[in-house]
Amino acid sequence: MEGRDVEIPQYFLCPISLQLMRDPVTTVTGITYERESIEKWLSKSSSSGLATCPVTNQPLPRDSGLTPNHTLLRLIQAWCVGNAKNGVDQIPTPKSPLDRGRVRKLVKELAAEHSIVEVMKELKGLVEESERNRACMVEAGVANAMVEAIIKCFRQSDTTCLGEALRILHSIWSPTAELKDLVKENCYFVDSLAWALHFRTGYNGVESKTHALAIMKNVMEIANVSLKERLKLDLFKSLVKILRDTRMSQQGIKSALLVLIEACPLGRNRHKMIEAGVIFELVELELGKPEKRVSELAFNLLAQLCSCADGRAQLLRHAGGIAMITKRTLRVSPAVDDKALQVLALVSKFSPTGEVVMEMLRVGAVSKLCMVLQADCPAYLKSKARAVLRMHSNVWNNSPCIQVYLLTRYPR
Repeated sequence: MEGRDVEIPQYFLCPISLQLMRDPVTTVTGITYERESIEKWLSKSSSSGLATCPVTNQPLPRDSGLTPNHTLLRLIQAWCVGNAKNGVDQIPTPKSPLDRGRVRKLVKELAAEHSIVEVMKELKGLVEESERNRACMVEAGVANAMVEAIIKCFRQSDTTCLGEALRILHSIWSPTAELKDLVKENCYFVDSLAWALHFRTGYNGVESKTHALAIMKNVMEIANVSLKERLKLDLFKSLVKILRDTRMSQQGIKSALLVLIEACPLGRNRHKMIEAGVIFELVELELGKPEKRVSELAFNLLAQLCSCADGRAQLLRHAGGIAMITKRTLRVSPAVDDKALQVLALVSKFSPTGEVVMEMLRVGAVSKLCMVLQADCPAYLKSKARAVLRMHSNVWNNSPCIQVYLLTRYPR
């Protein structure tokens, strides 16, 4: 740990992390970085396109190689020794790069029942150590081995190494061609992940469920239509329990919502979600005022589910359904406003019973629609709000806020 009152020489700091470098490496552009920082940069950049040097913005191919800067490392170590009295910790010499042959040997040892626990612990330690280790493990086929291990746990109803396998796979997930071929039609793997969501003993439940949800989200992004068509009702019921679990992290909730959104375009999945009670839980989730991104995902899903009659019926059966949509409008983000108005439009157009129309007036939905017309909103949102108000103006014409609507419609 660096001393609080010690000024670190500028050239000892990584340009990315701005922290004292412990394993400095130089890229082909001549700039030196902390190894883990530049490897993370390259990993993220290469997945979205051509990577560039953070300092020079020159092209930086991921396979161009990183050269250890031994001279700078020795200077940093000497500086740390000289400032030990000021509370600066010494920096050890970095470990040698992980050997791919060693990783492949560990993968082979997973087949032996007597060594699987120790091997999983060693792989978990390696994956937590550095980005360089994670990249090496991807190349050595560890991700595929973890998929097989998770399926094996499911088939044997054995959670001994399930937590470790989920953590490792989540940490090194990279959609290589080989991994895509393994999981894009693999119903057993999806069933295994669904099983991991409701199995409560033998491992840290919340943490492992978070990993399982993140993996399932990744699988849904690359799964083909035939796999999504075969998703079971039990999976959606498990996801509903996740949305209901107050111990679940916001990241876990977001992953669960993204899984549902990926599956929702298929009509049969929509009906399974409605049967599992997804809409009810979305309303309950929003009543708790979650973070912005969670609300955006929840309203996205809610709008899709309300496109069918059963979905709208379930929303209206919840005593706080319309009230929740009303309250969240103009309070979160334009994305939420868009989907909230879409839901109100669907309900107003296709489920306009007298009771529903009066409920919209009673809980303030009509007032909120008028507020949208007056607020600093995009024109398309005002157009949606105006269209809903016109649908039932004959019923709402005694509402005080309708005068605001008329003034907006016919400006002087």
